[in-house]
Amino acid sequence: MAASRVVMVGRVACGAGNPLFWIAGPCVIESHELTLEIAHRLKEMAERLKVPLIFKASFDKANRTSGKSFRGPGLEKGLRTLAEVKRQTGLAVLTDVHECHQMKAVAEVCDILQIPAFLARQTDLVQEAGRTGRPVNVKKGQFMAPWDMKHVVNKLAEVDNQQVLLTERGETFGYGNLVADMRGIVWMQDLGFPVIFDATHSVQKPAGRGDSSDGDRRMVPYLARAAVASGCDGVFVETHPRPDQALSDGPNMIALDDLPRLVDCCTRIRTALADSFSDRLP
Repeated sequence: MAASRVVMVGRVACGAGNPLFWIAGPCVIESHELTLEIAHRLKEMAERLKVPLIFKASFDKANRTSGKSFRGPGLEKGLRTLAEVKRQTGLAVLTDVHECHQMKAVAEVCDILQIPAFLARQTDLVQEAGRTGRPVNVKKGQFMAPWDMKHVVNKLAEVDNQQVLLTERGETFGYGNLVADMRGIVWMQDLGFPVIFDATHSVQKPAGRGDSSDGDRRMVPYLARAAVASGCDGVFVETHPRPDQALSDGPNMIALDDLPRLVDCCTRIRTALADSFSDRLP
C-alpha cells in the first residue's frame, strides 16, 4: 500500500499516522440560526470526544432531483453564515462548489473546497478549485471506478495542487440504489492521498421518492464502522437535529443526538486497529 501524504485543513491533519477525522454538518444551510446551532453542538462534541472535526454545509444544492426543491440561501448569504461558523467555533469549514466563478469567494472563507460526486470529471471545475491553493476534497462519482480517480489527482497536480482528499460515497447499483465497496478505500489510498468515507450519501437512494431522494439512515453506523475497520482516514456524515424535517437529504442524515455514539465507536475501532495500518506511514 502506498504511503499517504498528510493534508492540513486548518489545524486538522488528515492522513496516515493521524487520528480519524470527521467532516460533519447539515446537508444544506437551512437558516443562519440553525446552522450555528448545529456547529456549536458539533464543536462541543469534538472537544468532549477529542476528535478532529471539519464543519460542512452547502450554500446551494444545485443537483436536486426536482427544480422545485429547496436549494439553500445562495453564495453570498451562505458564505456569511459559514464565516460566522468559523468565527464563533474556530472549526475549519468545508462547502461544495458547483461553478468556476464561485471559487474565489468560497476560498476566501472556507478552509477546503469540495467537488460534488456528479462533477468529479469536470476538468475546468476541478482545476479552478485547485488554483485557489486551498485543499480540495473530490467525491468519487457514483459512475466511476476507484482507480479512475488518478485522473482527478493528475488534473490537480497540473495546477500545482497536491492538497487533495478523495471521498468514497458508493457506486450506482441498478436504478435508485447505491452499494459501498470498501475495497475502493484501499485502491484510492494507493494514489497517495487521504481517503474519506461518506457514510450518509452511501445509504442514499437517488430519486427514491420520485421527486426527491430517499435513503436508509439505519445503515449509516454499519457502513461507517466497516469503513473505519478498512482503514479510511476520515468519515463524512451529514447530521441534523430533526432529520425527518430536514429540507434536503433527510432520509439518509443521522440525528445529531445519535452522532456522538457513532463517533465514539468508530474512534475505538480506529484505536484497536491502529497497528494494522502502520504500513501506510511514510
